[in-house]
Amino acid sequence: MKTVMGIINLQEDNSLIRELTDRRVVESLPFAGRYRLIDFALSSMVNSGVQNVGVMLPDKPRSVLDHLRSGKDWDLARRHDGLFYLPVPHDEESRRRGDLRNFYYNLDFFEHSLQKYVLLAGGSFVYNINFNELLRFHQNTNADITMVYYTASHEAAGRSTVIETAENGLVEDIAEKSAIYDGSKVSMNVFLMEKRIFVEMIRYSYEHGGQDLLLDGIIRRSDEYSIYAYEHDGYVAHVDSTASYYKANMDILNPSVWEELFMGENSIYTKVKDEVPVQYKDTAVVKNSLIANGCIIRGEVENSILFRGVTIEKGVKVKNSIIMQKCDVQENSLLENVICDKNVVITKEKWLKGAQNYPLIVAKNVVI
Repeated sequence: MKTVMGIINLQEDNSLIRELTDRRVVESLPFAGRYRLIDFALSSMVNSGVQNVGVMLPDKPRSVLDHLRSGKDWDLARRHDGLFYLPVPHDEESRRRGDLRNFYYNLDFFEHSLQKYVLLAGGSFVYNINFNELLRFHQNTNADITMVYYTASHEAAGRSTVIETAENGLVEDIAEKSAIYDGSKVSMNVFLMEKRIFVEMIRYSYEHGGQDLLLDGIIRRSDEYSIYAYEHDGYVAHVDSTASYYKANMDILNPSVWEELFMGENSIYTKVKDEVPVQYKDTAVVKNSLIANGCIIRGEVENSILFRGVTIEKGVKVKNSIIMQKCDVQENSLLENVICDKNVVITKEKWLKGAQNYPLIVAKNVVI
């Protein structure tokens, strides 16, 4: 995979998850106790041997820059290649928006790289993939573009890219749908192609009025390319809404999902923070939960995820909830089906309860 350059595109729609992305992009959302969503795409690339990774920054990049920094935690702080940040152009005269404009602005980075292939991925999917198998599939089929998909096991709302394929994997149709159904072949926004095709696609599509790489560069020009689809048969979650974010975190409490993502041959890396171990006091009761380092537990926690530095006081009951960093839940409070963003304080004897499939969200730094 030294012949492959990775590109992580952070220009994604977060309109359905605004409650949690007011001050951050969806790709930097905290996930599974200690990770961020971008960790999964970036770690999969690094584990596959990709040594040159460009991150297409969003309009509000601070949370991403703070998390990734030099790329040291992913072994990407290198003298040659490594981690690169691709900035957003600030051209007020241009009325065009969308990721295609940002790719076009950074064309020189792609053209001057030494790698033959480009692996393009979004940052809002949860998975653990060995991209070496994808490269072999791409070379064996002699495809112009290979896209990765998964087969949906249930119905779900939300904009998705659905494909139809022949028996040999040749893509016969690509369409954007407002919902997916059981058995749908759903794109994971991962594409592999030669660099020359990628550069030509960006230049042609942008100079002919395009705005979106997927829509204008691939879907509308699909007849011009030989496109094949590679199926990933492992766990996949697309976090594009509050409901999907909540469900994906709750899925992590399933031991089989946890083992597939985090206990397999390839690890998921994240920003390292040194914290003391969890302190379980005499009154603590914890069932089927994920508790990060630095937490202090005196109450009851069930089917929940607690991030670093959370304090659960005596008499508190937390169930089916996600409690992010440095939150303090004080005595005799009840939280069920709740997402607490960072640094939230729930004062004594407060009861908060959300719907089973759509949790109540407490914004960052709020005191209740």
